[in-house]
Amino acid sequence: MPLDWVWGLAGGLMIGSAAAIFLLLNGRIMGASGLLGGVVDGSTKGAARKEGLLFMAGLIGAPLLVHLLRGAPPTHLTSNVTVLILAGLCVGFGTRLANGCTSGHGVCGISRLSTRGIVATLFYLVAGALTVWVFRHLLGVI
Repeated sequence: MPLDWVWGLAGGLMIGSAAAIFLLLNGRIMGASGLLGGVVDGSTKGAARKEGLLFMAGLIGAPLLVHLLRGAPPTHLTSNVTVLILAGLCVGFGTRLANGCTSGHGVCGISRLSTRGIVATLFYLVAGALTVWVFRHLLGVI
């Protein structure tokens, strides 16, 4: 029996726990795009900037550590680097446009029963499904 779902469950538990701890300790929502955006555009200063940098280091460092210890998980999405770069840029643009990302709207917003978070999550899930369908079935690049 494949146990791939265990990795998703473990990741979800870690993200949910991190969001709860962040909210309890800081009194703010753990929105990864907001934290990164504040660091990149310079809108956060002092302790908040340091906090954002540490948070981003954890988001990059934890998967890197798992990759070094266990190797990269298999994926069959695409090996086309251009598609991956464009996808990343589109996600970044979308999170700024939506004033939040999956951690802010999806994890934190839905758990607080935020109408804005629920609507945003529904929209980006539908947009993601349509994008995969178009790129896989119409354009054939993934």
